[in-house]
Amino acid sequence: MDFPCFHCNTETKLDVKIDVSFFACPSCGTLYSKNNNNEFTFKDRFKKEIYNNAFSVGQKADFKNETYTIIGLLIKRFDAVTRWAEYVLQNEKGEFLYLSESSGNFILLEQIEFEKKVGNHPLTIDYLDKTFDRYDYTYPKLDYASGYFDYNILDKIELIEYINPPYIVSFEKFGKEQTAFYGKHISRSAIKSAFKSSAIPSKSEIGMAQPFPINVRNLVMIFCSVAILILVSHWFLNKDRTQQEVLNTSIPFENYTSKDFVSPSFELKGSSAPLQISVSSNVNNSWANVQIALVNEKTNEEVYASKDIEYYHGYTDGESWTEGSTAEDFNICGVGAGKYHLTITPLKAAEDYSNSLINISATWNKPSLRNFYMTLIFMVVFVIIVYYISKYFEEKRWSE
Repeated sequence: MDFPCFHCNTETKLDVKIDVSFFACPSCGTLYSKNNNNEFTFKDRFKKEIYNNAFSVGQKADFKNETYTIIGLLIKRFDAVTRWAEYVLQNEKGEFLYLSESSGNFILLEQIEFEKKVGNHPLTIDYLDKTFDRYDYTYPKLDYASGYFDYNILDKIELIEYINPPYIVSFEKFGKEQTAFYGKHISRSAIKSAFKSSAIPSKSEIGMAQPFPINVRNLVMIFCSVAILILVSHWFLNKDRTQQEVLNTSIPFENYTSKDFVSPSFELKGSSAPLQISVSSNVNNSWANVQIALVNEKTNEEVYASKDIEYYHGYTDGESWTEGSTAEDFNICGVGAGKYHLTITPLKAAEDYSNSLINISATWNKPSLRNFYMTLIFMVVFVIIVYYISKYFEEKRWSE
């Protein structure tokens, strides 16, 4: 349809498949309506609006594998702050889509049949096996229009909106007539792709149908499944393994002043587990030290550990005191299956003549559930954090 504006002499050319009754010039905002003689006459003039990088009449976008053209644009508001844009899109088949944008959030809608009347604003409605909560009901005012319309855009309407993010059911009431729309929040990246443009309205608030990025319920189910899998795998890999003592000996200091003690070889089978080493020596106001190398006989890889044993005691200012211990424990973590031996270097204080031995035992433990518990604690804490962030997200949505 070609429409020459009588005010600015701009001709708007667009192939529309509707019976046009109202036309608003995209250039100057002059509004025309069709009279009883089927002629367009001046109706009103809108102040030219610059609204948040709004799309323009004639722009094309791809939705649902179809190319749609914007044939109409409405800018509405219901208070001094809250404003939004509504786009009427039509494809070559004459099918309609409606795109709503508010504060950089987009909802794509289609007209639906909805028999139940909502003029009394029920708190919830049901549609497609989903329950929708009443978000708001308002009486918006028209700030600006552009393009072709087949209805009276100046009629006073009541807008009633119900949400179950990312879905929305929206109603427009003209008197006793009710028109229903069903829509879904659409991401900004999808809008950029549809319009093949990065120049889209900027985002400033949480959208009424914008979903929280993480589905908390699904997250809990996934984490529970992961925890069960870890526990079952742990049990299966270690069900036949028992605690294995690989060394239990006493080493005289004097025999190993110039050489190392080398333990007999031992073989470990099963998944990784810590090698717990216990050392003790009869130190008395003195110290001893042990240096241990765990040697993998197949790869010749070595893991080193060192431990000091110190024990001091005395009597000072009328009080007895002690410091340290004659025994210490430590672990070499994550020792996997394989054939190993231990190379041990014992040391003691040169002036300590009363201490002659150091006792060493090494045990390859049953697999520890420590890592499982740490993972479980992390997942629980993460879920709790995500839950409270989602609660804040919802509170912010409804407060806006």
